[in-house]
Amino acid sequence: MTFVQLIDCKTNRFDEMNRLMDTWVEQTKGKRTATHSVIGKDRSDASHFIEIVEFPSYEEAMRNSNLPETDRIFQEMVALCDEMPTFTDLDVVRDEQLYEATARRFFEELSAKGDTPTFNDVLIEDYHDHDPANPQDNIGLDAIRREVEMWRGGFDFSFTIEDQLAQGDLVCTRWTWNGLHKGDFMGIEATGKKVSMTGCTIQRCTPDGKIAEGWWQYDRLGLMEQLGALDELQQ
Repeated sequence: MTFVQLIDCKTNRFDEMNRLMDTWVEQTKGKRTATHSVIGKDRSDASHFIEIVEFPSYEEAMRNSNLPETDRIFQEMVALCDEMPTFTDLDVVRDEQLYEATARRFFEELSAKGDTPTFNDVLIEDYHDHDPANPQDNIGLDAIRREVEMWRGGFDFSFTIEDQLAQGDLVCTRWTWNGLHKGDFMGIEATGKKVSMTGCTIQRCTPDGKIAEGWWQYDRLGLMEQLGALDELQQ
């Protein structure tokens, strides 16, 4: 179970404490077990700071605490505080990965039945789409809707999300696409073939959770081969 520790302290020497934390990070490189750390400053009290540290488990947190470097740095940190810091230990019982959920909802809307989605709830107005198969990037909701209409006109399709990784404001989604070729696609008339391809999409999100930019990598050549578009070139 993921474990989070809250460290609540007051200090008027935060710059010194920040340098102390940099020293601890350097000294424990390859040994520390924390996966994520965030420090926040109280907007109503400039001397009040809270650090949120995430670990894979309580046991890993204890391993981190028992490092000799951790104990030494802690004593120096206490000396920089106006009063003794307090610690709150939390077992995580709910963890919403909001950016990952937005990316997943985007893929669901792409393949939803019915009219072309507006994407207003998942994309910003000037969304920037990078697709190496297109001579120019698609910028703006109208442009991405036209791109989606081209694909939806040629195929009935769905996405299967295989993996998702998030770091900062970026989400990487590895997916499998399955489609039925029902209509014209890039000059290729409907074949009725069932086709598939794999790919990855990296998306950058805004603080309010919408997607601002996307980079696509997928096996378009393999798709064209399945549609028979390469047969004439091979003859």
